[in-house]
Amino acid sequence: MKPTSGTEPLVMGDFSRGDGARHPHHPRSYEVSDPAEIAEVRAVRPYDRHAEHPTDPYDGGPVGCMCQGEWSPAPITPELVRLLDPLSPEGIPARHRVRWAIAAPEGLREYAEALARGEEEPDRPRGVPLGVVFRWLGTVRQEPRDAAWLLAERAPERLLAGAPTEELAWAVRETDRAGLDGAVRFFASEEFTTRHPKRRRVPDTARDRLLRHARSHRPRDLPVLERRLLRVPEDRIRRS
Repeated sequence: MKPTSGTEPLVMGDFSRGDGARHPHHPRSYEVSDPAEIAEVRAVRPYDRHAEHPTDPYDGGPVGCMCQGEWSPAPITPELVRLLDPLSPEGIPARHRVRWAIAAPEGLREYAEALARGEEEPDRPRGVPLGVVFRWLGTVRQEPRDAAWLLAERAPERLLAGAPTEELAWAVRETDRAGLDGAVRFFASEEFTTRHPKRRRVPDTARDRLLRHARSHRPRDLPVLERRLLRVPEDRIRRS
């Protein structure tokens, strides 16, 4: 757990159970930024002050003192383990996952709830336009690094991964700005860029829209898109 002060988020590590049981969609680290949840964590992991460090810069947080340039942790209490257990329905990670699932678009909520419960491969939703899935991936979340951040990336990408490129390209033409942000993220992801070249051919309209959005809003993804988005079949395919 990384020390913070004031209203800065707490950076949490892995509090999975010692018996090896894990939530399949729980990240190795995440943030707790809600003031009430921060207070809960601090209440069950009191600050361990040492007399030899009277000017300790960290005021009232959940970890120990600064010793030899590093933070030494206070004892991990059973109450803290229960609060941060990824498998506990009452724990903070579960709350974050439930909050994420509730915010899922219509038609995707049941799928999101199944993933939040810990199902690894729930039934795929039917009849949801790919543009909606792009928007789900691209929508800015209020707490982007909470315990549901891995699900927020993994869930829509799994739905997009099995779609043919021509269907993805058509959805790019129909989606909105948030959807374009998600589309750029997906087309620049390993899931798409490792497809066979024949499956990376994108019609000009969709290709140009992706490149234009990346240039304006996600410039770090632009070089990947320029290399990996191939044009329709009449263009020469080059390895990249």
